[in-house]
Parts: sequence; structure tokens; C-alpha cells
Amino acid sequence: MTIWSVLVFILGIVVGGGLVHLGQRHISGTKLKETEQLASKILEEARKEAQVQKKEYLLQAQDEIFRRKKEQEQDYRDREHELKKQESRLLEKEERLEHKLEKISQKESEIVYLEKSLIQRERDFAVQEERLAELTETQQKRLQEISGLTVEEAKKRLMEEIESQARHESAKTIRQIESETRETADRKAKEILATAIQRYAGDFVAEQTVSSVALPSDDMKGRIIGREGRNIRALEAATGVDLIIDDTPETVILSAYSPLRREIAKQSLERLISDGRIHPARIEDIVKKVEQEMDVKLREWGEQATFDVGVHGIHPEIIRLLGQLRYRTSFSQNVLQHSLEVAFVCGIMAAELNLDVKKAKRAGLLHDIGKAVDHEVEGPHATIGADLAKKYGEGKDIVHAIAAHHEEVPPKSILAVLVQAADSLSGARPGARKELLENYVKRLEDLEGMATDMEGVSKAFAIQAGRELRVVVESDMVDDDKTFLLCTDLTKKIEQNLTYPGQIRVTVIRERRAVGYAK
Repeated sequence: MTIWSVLVFILGIVVGGGLVHLGQRHISGTKLKETEQLASKILEEARKEAQVQKKEYLLQAQDEIFRRKKEQEQDYRDREHELKKQESRLLEKEERLEHKLEKISQKESEIVYLEKSLIQRERDFAVQEERLAELTETQQKRLQEISGLTVEEAKKRLMEEIESQARHESAKTIRQIESETRETADRKAKEILATAIQRYAGDFVAEQTVSSVALPSDDMKGRIIGREGRNIRALEAATGVDLIIDDTPETVILSAYSPLRREIAKQSLERLISDGRIHPARIEDIVKKVEQEMDVKLREWGEQATFDVGVHGIHPEIIRLLGQLRYRTSFSQNVLQHSLEVAFVCGIMAAELNLDVKKAKRAGLLHDIGKAVDHEVEGPHATIGADLAKKYGEGKDIVHAIAAHHEEVPPKSILAVLVQAADSLSGARPGARKELLENYVKRLEDLEGMATDMEGVSKAFAIQAGRELRVVVESDMVDDDKTFLLCTDLTKKIEQNLTYPGQIRVTVIRERRAVGYAK
């Protein structure tokens, strides 16, 4: 029984007693009976209510006991599951340890076996060494008995024989060296004569490397250089040509491996000198105008070449590429002049064989057209030229002759064989070619190509005979910090992919300009 039940019961008794007492004092006989009945009814109801509350509290207590029991069972199951997991992990570790112990025991047994084998081999080797020493001593004694010589006498006789044989071999070597020296001297003499023939045209060789611009006075040198060298740097950056201003009176030297760049720089500088206004903005305008005019001249020279050979109906783009060959050299030989020679020789041989002379001249003129763009397109110039000819509507026989003139594809027509022969004749004449300059130009082109392939680079110029590379970057794409990173990456790329003497200085230029016009 709970506290509430006791309180209700006591309250019922007090109330009942009070009512009885009052009834006895104030109420008469009938009312007293009613009062007693009411009191007993109240007591009965209090007892019933106490019983109901007692049952409710018992039910609540049983629910709480059941809930806690369930929680304890769940906790027990969780702990039991965790213990099983730990037990399984411990079993796995025990199995792995046992496996490792088995391997270790196997290795130990193998090591023991190997040690025993090595010890036995050492003993066998020691026995064999003793036997060899005995046999060697026995053989030496027998040799001494047979030859009648002591060891020292045998050594002396052997040294004499070796010395005699060495003298004989050295005499043969000397005679061979003398013979090779005569042959080398003869070959060297021929090389000297060939070099002399190649260098006979001194003016032509100078035109392949430098150009000079005459100045009205030495004061003009200072204006060309500009304040803090701004003008000369702008001109070099715009043209890719190295300007050499030295003590030579009234002369500026332009140096660049590309004749086209050198010609553009020469014309630009001459116009700036005659105009008198020399500053970076003016330099850029003049260079752009000269480049546009040069493009017109290239077309004119291409048309003149087709007119000289007597071929017509060539696509205008191929004509422009022909004009561009005027500023392209192959082994120091001008490619446009070489193409004209090949065209004429092809025509002569075709006439002797009663073949189509115009078609032969056409194939000879276009055979090296790929050299106009081989610095921009990957692959052999013969294949590039054949693709260009096919693209711009040349016939299949012309395309094949261009592709086969260096045997990238086997020649399958008489025209292709004629172009091969004419190309060899034009290049084989005395003084026509010199390999060193071609390799040098190829290296400079590769140097510029490595720079222009990198992201953010707008222009790249190899100057100072390839000892310096100047790179102009887009200021919007490359900031100041990335400029230094680009310079470092380009330096590493050159070191890994290019072979060159000495060192190459890499200069990366980033410049932001604001241009306005006052009207």
C-alpha cells in the first residue's frame, strides 16, 4: 500500500468519524442513520479508489522493471557481440602469427642448410687449391727438367719473344698510320678545295648571315637606341632581329638567321630613319606596314617564278608560298632559285625523252613547296608539299612526283624519277650547299618552336647566333610570378630537348601598354 492510499484511508476515517459525531449531536434519529450510511459509502469509495491507485502504481512499477530488464538484455547482447568480434580478430592474428612462425622456421632451416653447403664448398675449394698448387709446382719442375731452363731464364726468354712481337706489331701499326695519314691528307686537301669553292662567292655568304643599313650620321645611332634602350628593344622585339651598333661609322648591322625577318627589319629601319620619328609605337606601326607590303611582294615573286618557268593555272596560295621560298635556304642554297633550276633541268630532260615539258617544269618548280611551311607543320617537307599540292588542286602525277623526290614514297612514274634527278643535280653542283648553316638554322627554329608551344607566349625570337632567346608573353594570360616560372620551365625544356654549344640566355618579356588618341 502506498502513502497516497494510507492518506485517503485516514481521511475517510476522520471524515466518517466527524460526520458520525455531528450526526449524534445535531441530527435526530433518522438523520443519524442516513449520515452513517453516507459515511460508510464514502469509506467504501475511498477504499475502492485506494485499490485502483494501488493497481496502477503496481502496473507502472512492472513496466519500469520490464523496460530496464530489456535494456540490460540488449546491453548484454551488444557486449556479447563485441566480445565475439574481438575473439575472431584474436583468432585471425593468432593464425597469421602461426603462419609467420612457420615461414620463419622454414627459412631458418634453409639458412642452416645453406650454411652447411657453404662450409662444405669452402672445404672443397681449399682442397682443390692445395691440389692445384701441387700440380702447378709439379708442372714447373717438369718444364724445367724438359727445357733445361730455370724459372728466371724462362721469364727472360718469354719477355724477349713478347718484345720482338710487340716491335713487329708496332712497325705494322706505324705503316698503317702512315697510309691512313696519306689518305687523310688527300681527303683533307679535297675538303679544303671544296670549301674554297663554296666560299668563293663572298658576297652571297655575307647576305645569308647579316645585313647593313647606312646611316646619315653617327648621331642617328643614339636615336635608334633611344632613352634607356627603349627603341632598339622595341625594334628587336617586333622583328626578331639582333641590331649590332658598334664603332663602325654610319652603319648599323642587322643579324638574324631568317633572311625574311632581316629584310623586314632593314626596310623598317630605313623608313624610320627617313621619317625621323623613332619611338616604340611608331616602330610597331612601320613594322606592320612593311610586313603587309612584304606579303604583296611575295606574291609578285611567286608569279614571276611561274612566268619564268612558263607554267600557269597555279593556285594563288601556292604562288604566295613560292614567293616565300625566296627567303628560305637549304644547306645555304636559296630554295626559290633551286626550285627554278630543278624546273629548267626537268624540262630539258623531259624534252630529250619526248615527254610533257610543261608538266615536268611544273613538278620541278613545286617539288620543294613544303619547305615554305615545314617549320610550322610536322613531317618531311616532301610529304607536306604533296599534301599542299593535293589540297590546292594539282594533278595526281604532280603530287606523286613531289612526294617521291626524296623517296618518302617509292617513285612510280618517269616524272618522279626526273624530279629526283634534277633535284640531285641542282644540289650537287660546286658551292651550292653547305650543311653547317642548315643545321644551325634548324636549331634556331627548334629553339623558337619550343618557346611558342608554351601557354601564354605570343612571340619568340632566337638572336645573337642562338645564344639568346627572347620570349614575349601575353600580359593578360601571364602575370609577374608566372613569368619567372615560365622562364624556368623553358630553360629546363631547352636543356632536355636541344643540343647546343655553350649556354643559351632566356629572357621573358611582359609588358602592359595603354594606348589612347587625342583628337
